[in-house]
Amino acid sequence: MFWLWLGLAIVGGLALLISLATALFYLYLRCRYLDFLVRVFHEKPLFIVPRGQPVTGAEDVRLSTSEGLQLRGCYLRTSAERRHGVILFGLEFGSNRWACVPYCEGLLEGGFDVFAFEFRSQGESDRLPGYEPSQWVTDYEIRDVQAAVAYLGSRPDADPNGIGFFGISKGGSAGLIAAANDPYIRCFVTDGIFATRTTMIPYMRKWVAIVSRQFWLQRVLPSWFYGVLADAGLRRIRRETGWELPHLERVLARLAPRPLLMIHGGSDAYIWPEMAQSLFARARKPKELWLVEGAKHNQALHTAGEEYRRRVLTFFRLHLPGAVMPAAERVRVNGHVPAGPHSKRVLPAAHADARNSVAKSR
Repeated sequence: MFWLWLGLAIVGGLALLISLATALFYLYLRCRYLDFLVRVFHEKPLFIVPRGQPVTGAEDVRLSTSEGLQLRGCYLRTSAERRHGVILFGLEFGSNRWACVPYCEGLLEGGFDVFAFEFRSQGESDRLPGYEPSQWVTDYEIRDVQAAVAYLGSRPDADPNGIGFFGISKGGSAGLIAAANDPYIRCFVTDGIFATRTTMIPYMRKWVAIVSRQFWLQRVLPSWFYGVLADAGLRRIRRETGWELPHLERVLARLAPRPLLMIHGGSDAYIWPEMAQSLFARARKPKELWLVEGAKHNQALHTAGEEYRRRVLTFFRLHLPGAVMPAAERVRVNGHVPAGPHSKRVLPAAHADARNSVAKSR
């Protein structure tokens, strides 16, 4: 019995020493690197921000947020004889509402109305005093998406079947978070989305090699340790700015059974493909990931062109309640036509199961 108690005491002592050493090491890293982490978080990368030109015949829209801010939007009507659905478009950081047009030309021709709006402090929308938006999603963008969804649901021509969502980068991430608890959004296409925490941690591993000569840190520290440090940085940012930084990782599973198509650039140097795959793994079926070979951040449309537009149109025709798919296209989808030349990797959703799941949830 003595040796048993002695062994337990030794094990307990070692565990206590390891815990104490880990805590001291965490405090050292926090004092040494937290200022750098927060500073880098506030920096804005050099983006090529697309801006479109006004479209003749588009409906100019002003909608109000819960705080009374006026957001500017444009409602584009389909050129088809019959409307098959309505798509809410989430803009990338810094672009104006007309930047949706190149992405949505195929949808407009294929029977879908499209509504795009500019987030607060972006484009011609009202500015929120004291808030300077960045590439990161905050609760302000979530509220703006919620206001846009409420607007589409209140229109005289509102679709009783619900709407689809199509979002790029920051706009796509904000849209998914807002949609997690809103069943009026029936299905989702995103391009280049990212989450705060799962983007920060891989970059933190990279920063260690830049700001410290202690390269052994990269080999020793597990991902959860970086996560604890990232959470400390996010709490400090919240205190300093008042921003709430919602976690996309936590809501992805709640999108199901509504179908999700994630598009991502296979050569994205900002949001690495591994980051997209990590997010995709958190979502539940029905889901599909399309990595566009050779495409950089938010450049999948320019790389894949017609294949990109075809895939997006087919997805909404297949999954948005009330939409109609032409017979020839239905044969091609059911026949499992091979992916185009820009497909690096495709993780398919079960299309028939997806439609059945959506029907059951209505």
